[in-house]
Amino acid sequence: MRSTRKDISQLSTGISGLDELLRGGMVKGRMYLVSGEPGTGKTTLGMHFLEEGLRSDETVLYIHGEESSEELVANAAQFDIDIAAAEFLDLGPESDFFTEDPSYDLVQPQDIEEQRYTEAIYEAIREIDPDRIIIDPLTQLQYVEASEYHYRKRILSFIRFLKERGITVLATVSFEANPSGTSEIRSLSDGVIALTRTRDGRRVEVEKNRGRGQIEGDHGLEVRSQGLEVFAKVRPEPSDRTFDPKPIRSGIDELDELVGGGFERGTVTFISGPPGVGKTTLGATYATQAAAEYGRSAVYLFEERMETFLHRCRSLEIPVDELREQGLLSIDVIEPRELSAEEFAHRVRYEVEERGSETVLIDGIGGYVSAIQGEESELDRELHALTRYLCNREVTVFVTDAVHQITGLSSGTSRQISPIADNLMFLSYVELRGSLRKVVGVLKKRAGRFEHTLREFEITPDGIRVGEPMTNLNGILSGRVQPSRTEQTDGEPQQ
Repeated sequence: MRSTRKDISQLSTGISGLDELLRGGMVKGRMYLVSGEPGTGKTTLGMHFLEEGLRSDETVLYIHGEESSEELVANAAQFDIDIAAAEFLDLGPESDFFTEDPSYDLVQPQDIEEQRYTEAIYEAIREIDPDRIIIDPLTQLQYVEASEYHYRKRILSFIRFLKERGITVLATVSFEANPSGTSEIRSLSDGVIALTRTRDGRRVEVEKNRGRGQIEGDHGLEVRSQGLEVFAKVRPEPSDRTFDPKPIRSGIDELDELVGGGFERGTVTFISGPPGVGKTTLGATYATQAAAEYGRSAVYLFEERMETFLHRCRSLEIPVDELREQGLLSIDVIEPRELSAEEFAHRVRYEVEERGSETVLIDGIGGYVSAIQGEESELDRELHALTRYLCNREVTVFVTDAVHQITGLSSGTSRQISPIADNLMFLSYVELRGSLRKVVGVLKKRAGRFEHTLREFEITPDGIRVGEPMTNLNGILSGRVQPSRTEQTDGEPQQ
């Protein structure tokens, strides 16, 4: 029996992130519907689509009716999109229609307009023979039909006519323009791309893509000076790499002893503690040491300005300047509400995949939740997916986390995210002999041994100093420090 299967050829939309959601791009010769409220980016998406066709030496046709061709070319140029070489078919009324009083005798106005539209489109397609068409908006064809039935029938016939000629079609439609009609067109279209805009930012979802399928769910969308940018959710993929327990050391002997020689490569370590205790400094120490010994590191600051971070590192002789000059360290400050979780993940992926970073420091998770667009519960899931993706690529991750209990330790993290962590290191304050001191300890380490003790932690002008195990004190984690029984019998006063 002869196979009737045809190879599916795909075309780029001109937006790499959208091509990723479409699993390679639009299927050639199919119709795609772009839906969304006004201002969500439908027309800009269509302009990218046409420019990509021109870039590929294709013939493209823009069927429009709400703006003139001159306005469309100018609007596209605002995003550095060049569609001046496209063919244009303007179905809108001339400006003098406003002052005229056209009369229709013996026939319905729809019949005349319908005939004019149909003949104009047919002649343009026959003469131009385009490879790509955008109809912006599709609802302009609805206005000249006598009924919903005739509109649906006309669109179905139109789609078949275009498919027979192997033309790839992108049509835009607004949610505000007849929702029932939009539902019909969705069912007729081979692909549906929905654009939305909420208080948490813009989103894009490919609802349907016949023949290829799509990456499910909604994803990040931004309108920037270069047009639309789409950022797919990070998808952790199973890794066939053998786990390499090579330790990542801090360069501080006593601290490395505390954690059993170092944290293993390709794991996630949370460094938690109250404000000002030294979490960022400790994270920076690990990141710079890893850069110096093992390869490039990337630092993402969510709660601190670049100037203060660099000043503190320099004052503690953490070699950030030297490592940046050598191309072994990058530092990126994330501004509040600037990025979606997907775009942040995209930045990290680029740093890892293209620039070869092997260690990532996210400072800190509270700032991440505050700065990144989206609901908190969804952001936790996105962070989990990002860290799993990084671990699968054997990238070592450090995350700082601020807890608001000044002394003692009632919880290892500020949020219900401990399952993300392979390792959990904590810093805390203790009151001892009337002074405030700091301690460091490890609560969790999945891949190896560690000391079940606490050590004094101090930040000095020469850097971090970690003391010997504090075996002479009890109650540190409860915030009520007391000397051990041995110390009390030696005459040490109770604290």
